[in-house]
Amino acid sequence: MAGKLNSSVGSSFDDFLKDEGLYEEITAQSIKRVLSWQLREAMTAQGMTKVKMAQLMNTSRSQLDRILDPDDVKIQLETLYKAARVLGREVRVELV
Repeated sequence: MAGKLNSSVGSSFDDFLKDEGLYEEITAQSIKRVLSWQLREAMTAQGMTKVKMAQLMNTSRSQLDRILDPDDVKIQLETLYKAARVLGREVRVELV
């Protein structure tokens, strides 16, 4: 029976996280880390300082720090859209 996989052996990491009740939390953390990294990279590429970015977003530097903090998953979509717009980017959100 070479070439046949036993579907009952092992499971995906997603399945493990779901079984442990951690899937949503880990997924949110992963997405926030990527978004924070992308924003920082775009800021660096444009030579944008945090002070200038905060000014253009009409927000405080401390609010921007929360947006850029990869561990702070509580961010409003409106705030994310503002940050993206300032950097000439867009945000795409979809349900799959």
